[in-house]
Amino acid sequence: MSLQGVAGTQSSSVIVMVGVAYFAVVAAIAAWASRRTRTAADFYVAGRGIGIWTTAIASMAATISGFSFIGGPGLLYRIGLGAVWIVLPLSVTAAMSGWVLATRLRLLSEVRGVLTVPDAIAARYRSTGAQGLAGLAIVIAVTGYLATNVRALGVAIEAVFGLDLAAGIWVGTAITLAYSASGGILAGVYADLVQGALMALGSTLVFSQVLLAGDALGGIGASILAADPAFLSPWGHLTPLAAISFFFVFGIGTLGQPHVVHKYYMIRDPKQLRWHPLIMTGSMVLAQLLFIGVGLVVKALVARGELPPLARPDDATPAFLLGYTPVLLAALVFSGVAAAIMSTVNAFLNVGAAALTRDIPAGLGWRVTDPLRWGRIGTIVIAVTGAILATVSDTLVAFLGIFGWGLFASTLVPALAIGLSWSGATRQGAIASILTGLSVTLGLESLAYFNVFAFPAGVTATALALVSSILVFILVSLATSRSDPGPDPDIRAIIESAGA
Repeated sequence: MSLQGVAGTQSSSVIVMVGVAYFAVVAAIAAWASRRTRTAADFYVAGRGIGIWTTAIASMAATISGFSFIGGPGLLYRIGLGAVWIVLPLSVTAAMSGWVLATRLRLLSEVRGVLTVPDAIAARYRSTGAQGLAGLAIVIAVTGYLATNVRALGVAIEAVFGLDLAAGIWVGTAITLAYSASGGILAGVYADLVQGALMALGSTLVFSQVLLAGDALGGIGASILAADPAFLSPWGHLTPLAAISFFFVFGIGTLGQPHVVHKYYMIRDPKQLRWHPLIMTGSMVLAQLLFIGVGLVVKALVARGELPPLARPDDATPAFLLGYTPVLLAALVFSGVAAAIMSTVNAFLNVGAAALTRDIPAGLGWRVTDPLRWGRIGTIVIAVTGAILATVSDTLVAFLGIFGWGLFASTLVPALAIGLSWSGATRQGAIASILTGLSVTLGLESLAYFNVFAFPAGVTATALALVSSILVFILVSLATSRSDPGPDPDIRAIIESAGA
């Protein structure tokens, strides 16, 4: 359903014009960045010349996809405050990531010239085999996760411009691909800066409208309590185990999201990394105001009878924007939805292309000539594959999104996050953990998808795979510690260095 069907002609025209203006800005950034992208380092890590504010806000934009603006409010509307356990780890994760990974990855980029997350794994364990396996896991996860985000982008374009979903998917893919393939991460990071600022501003302004429409937080709470007291309990309509599982998976698992941690390579001055957690957390808090505020106020408005019950939970944000906010703000936020999705898609394309054309060949012992050209070709291949998958059934795309997140977490958190903090980790432990993450995530998610079995309440395949890969990593490392030569002296010095 398009906005033209639910908003007035003038309102829909304003929203379309704002959307066109936003895409024009993205195109201008792509043209500027393409002239400054001459080497593989420019394409993958922006020449290591990005400032801390730009990097931190771009990291926020890559972390927060369209889920925060569309899926998140709908989930909160449906299950209550238990959904907040997904975003509660944000400040913990930003600080933990800065402490564990930021400085160490930036130092690795200086000492060894690494450009990708699997590059860092190869340097840490002196193993191109581990690099190739990590690259394979990234390509599989990126393709699945990309399909989910490209489909969400198609839905946003369908709503704003009145195109059908398939056309929206391909238009959105083409726009994102244009600046990703031409300008690489340099175009992406500055587009992310614009997108992140747009997301934070729009979310803050929408929250002010939430307070007006809902008669402040007290009025919202009173309306919900009268209709559904369990909604405002600490767990909402979730079991305690499910809520805590959310916290664990999104708190620890985020350390293995390559499209986010990859940005540590780009910092111009490593000394500024100490400010990264504060800037990233602050901007993420602002961007999450819409997630929480809209979910709560729509539930309250439905309870009061001022808004009919939603046919789909994902309609929460569009229903509130079109019914309770000024048209310019609605236009800004709909552009913010596209911004959030495009930020994540661009980051996925960059790390996926690197894994496909750099890391997997390294694992196979192949040497790639002209890496810049092949990086651009890899970007196109992954984008087209994701768009094709995005046109299939909703259930498969949802499965691919869940599978992608879980695969990132279970294959990369042990070898990368733990391995860069523990000099006792071994090559065998890293390889075993990556294989465990691949097999457990693929096996459990596939069995659940095909209804071979159902997980007990509160248990997720992602949590089981992450726990399994961490345990395997530790146990195999301990068992092989005597035969493993350990990290090289320069890598050991980085491991033992203080975090950001």
